[in-house]
Amino acid sequence: MIDYDRRRFRPVEESASGRVAVYRQDGDLFWGEFTGGRARRGTLVGTRAADDSLDFAYGMVLDDGEVVSGRCHSVPEVLDDGRIRLREQWERYGLHTDRGVSVLEEIPGVDGKEDLT
Repeated sequence: MIDYDRRRFRPVEESASGRVAVYRQDGDLFWGEFTGGRARRGTLVGTRAADDSLDFAYGMVLDDGEVVSGRCHSVPEVLDDGRIRLREQWERYGLHTDRGVSVLEEIPGVDGKEDLT
């Protein structure tokens, strides 16, 4: 069983954007926050299933002040070096309606105890 608590992730395709997410977990309850890229601040909350997949809702404020919300289903893969790669199927609502797939990878050697400010 994967413990997501205090793990940090970044999008593979946006590694230069500085976008970082910190995940937290208590049993099957899962939450986190992220910044970077176009996101001034974002949060997420959901659950971890028995197969370690994640289902969560998210909200974020973009750099232009727009508010975006949606939901996501993430499926983990443990890499050879022990880090986690997440394949995320996401859906965005409202004026920014869209769907897609993103890939996040764990940032090695970071304990996640720092704030995202």
